[in-house]
Amino acid sequence: MSKTKLEYIWLDGYFPTQNMRSKTKVVNDFGGTLEDCPMWSFDGSSTRQAEGGSSDCLLKPVAIFPDPARKDGYLVMTEVLNADGTPHESNGRATIDDEDDDFWFGFEQEYFIMDSETDLPLGFPRGGYPAPQGMYYCSVGGKNTHGRDFVEQHADLCIAAGINFEGINQEVASGQWEFQLFAKGAKKAGDEIWVARYLLDRLTESYGYYIEYHPKPLGKDMDWNGSGMHANFSNTTLRTCGDRATYEKICEAFRPVVKEHIAVYGEFNDQRLTGDHETQSIHEFSFGISDRGASIRIPIATVESGWKGWLEDRRPASNGDPYKIAGRIVKTVKSADV
Repeated sequence: MSKTKLEYIWLDGYFPTQNMRSKTKVVNDFGGTLEDCPMWSFDGSSTRQAEGGSSDCLLKPVAIFPDPARKDGYLVMTEVLNADGTPHESNGRATIDDEDDDFWFGFEQEYFIMDSETDLPLGFPRGGYPAPQGMYYCSVGGKNTHGRDFVEQHADLCIAAGINFEGINQEVASGQWEFQLFAKGAKKAGDEIWVARYLLDRLTESYGYYIEYHPKPLGKDMDWNGSGMHANFSNTTLRTCGDRATYEKICEAFRPVVKEHIAVYGEFNDQRLTGDHETQSIHEFSFGISDRGASIRIPIATVESGWKGWLEDRRPASNGDPYKIAGRIVKTVKSADV
């Protein structure tokens, strides 16, 4: 009889920023597929998802990946359900209207690697600051590059897990990095970001680090770029229309629902979306070709391909929930009169 460790991962009920939780289920003679993963439950009163008098919440497996750091292990992403089987109010994945996987998403996840002893980003001296931003972006060498071994190991773990991992680079601040993922299907994109985050956070346990997803962890007044999670997205219309007017109509569909988007684009995002550091103000909306200071950037590659491609929403913060972000983008694109 073989034994397999299934790590069930879910999002708790903290608001507005949810946290990952996980626990291990050991099963016999596991078949290795999502269908072989049983429903499970947890104490929702310990995660702000239920009252103590009726605390059971259900875990519905929705995606499975081999666990590259555990012998005979798998990572199981789950949705949280109420005891009656309906989606829990904290379940952002259940709100995504993309059952045919027509929407493709590429997320760019930025984050800071923090030293647990100093509570400062890597490369920051105690009681002071490193050199100003400028030389850290895509840098090489020990003077400006901090944490490469860690991010390389994370990349290897994601690739070994079967996540469609597309790249890494150091960002503009010391100790700030980014990874990119792409998936066909809004729900799949969210699944893979969350599992990649799980692998990133778990890896810190071996290094004496922790990950800071706050979009402006150095303070809103510091002259450093914040951390975002740019959302590149397309559907069949965007990939095939070949028409500038159609693109502009889709972009304009975002204008009247700015508040609805900002509401799910991450906590403390007002500290990042100031109009400086390659951002548009949180109070404004704009779009433009190759404009990194716009709310939505139309990539030059889309234009050069005859208006067949994708759009990039640059507003989501690094701590945003990719499920809620994708769900809101899908809803807005579908509302466009094209």
